[in-house]
Amino acid sequence: MNAPLPNTGCSATPVLKQRGQREVFCGLTGIIWLHRKMQDAFFLVVGSRTCAHLLQSAAGVMIFAEPRFGTAILEEKDLAGLADAQTELDREVDRLLSRRPDIRQLFLVGSCPSEVIKLDLHRAAERMSIKHAPHVRVLNYSGSGIETTFTQGEDACLASMVPSLPETIEKQLLLVGALPDVVEDQALALLAAMGITQVTCLPARRSEQTPAVGENTVFALVQPFLGDTHAALLGRGARHIAAPFPFGAEGTTLWLQAIATEFGVSAEVFAAATAAPRARAEKAVAMVAQTLADKSVFFFPDSQLEIPLARFLTRECGMRAIEVGTPFLHRDLMAQELALLAEGPTLSEGQDVDLQLTRVREARPDLTVCGLGLANPLEAEGLATKWAIELVFTPVHFYEQAADLASLFARPLRRRALLAPLAPPAGPHLEAAE
Repeated sequence: MNAPLPNTGCSATPVLKQRGQREVFCGLTGIIWLHRKMQDAFFLVVGSRTCAHLLQSAAGVMIFAEPRFGTAILEEKDLAGLADAQTELDREVDRLLSRRPDIRQLFLVGSCPSEVIKLDLHRAAERMSIKHAPHVRVLNYSGSGIETTFTQGEDACLASMVPSLPETIEKQLLLVGALPDVVEDQALALLAAMGITQVTCLPARRSEQTPAVGENTVFALVQPFLGDTHAALLGRGARHIAAPFPFGAEGTTLWLQAIATEFGVSAEVFAAATAAPRARAEKAVAMVAQTLADKSVFFFPDSQLEIPLARFLTRECGMRAIEVGTPFLHRDLMAQELALLAEGPTLSEGQDVDLQLTRVREARPDLTVCGLGLANPLEAEGLATKWAIELVFTPVHFYEQAADLASLFARPLRRRALLAPLAPPAGPHLEAAE
């Protein structure tokens, strides 16, 4: 269902800004979807054994698999300054590249330990790029969770690539943000149906497909958390196509319409390309929305997807947002989303988790979207929850995934309704059984 456009939306809504204890997931997590997307890249985390355990657990890697990520372990002597960490790192990289000749891009990923001891990975990447050129390009970025949320790992990775992208003067569209290959193919097919074929992607699936950028490049973001990448591309002379993000039938249509307008696509061609998939998406979302209609939702700040998702849930699924929290509110990227989000919810930026927990307990929403660390305690208090991280790992963009996106929110409510007659109000957390 599409609600009427609001008069003012939330563009002028005061933002509650709080700073205190935060519940965030480490930015290293972004490696899990980035290493699947970039098929000849390797992500080498310079960190501790804890970093290695986190990645192995998050990725669910089997012991006989050979993934394209790893950890250069900082031992006690490295942390104490008793060893030359740069020399040790060079040795590890040389050994890695000799064993894995398929690697074309190597990312040195900073972590909390490497940043605490001020290990200069930028200098190391420059040195290694010269040494291993032209076969391997070495870049670095920070995935540390000290000051970032887990989606900012992707932003830092893509931003690190922008300065070394080739120059071009051609008019082209650049799609920015990591998508599953099948979803990216859907987006490219929709654009091709409108006659827009000069399209590249960042990140590219392979290094030989690395996009070029220049003053005639226009780019569209597919992820809301790419603030640093957005700034880096503007610095290269590219121009941003402002639009809502392609979540749900409405968001996808508006995102495509902004691109169509930029490239002079006629209304007839646009309708021919989008009418059928849009109708399918609206019909499929409407079926799922029967579970979500008139239910309330509360977003803890986690992924920076919160505002676009709140727009989708309230406008297309009939939900009511009580609070929409986001780790960082990027006004340039969120302007059109805020204009579409009807007045009513509290908008919050940053977090003091104790104060926010007080608010959610008072509100008693039908559904709470939060991180893993908060889900179990809230479920034990009788609140239905949805893991925020699942919204990043799961294909949710564009028309064909619109109903899947709605279903991610509907399943906890359906499960709670089924279990209600069988369990006491405060039961164990069963999210993993979905």
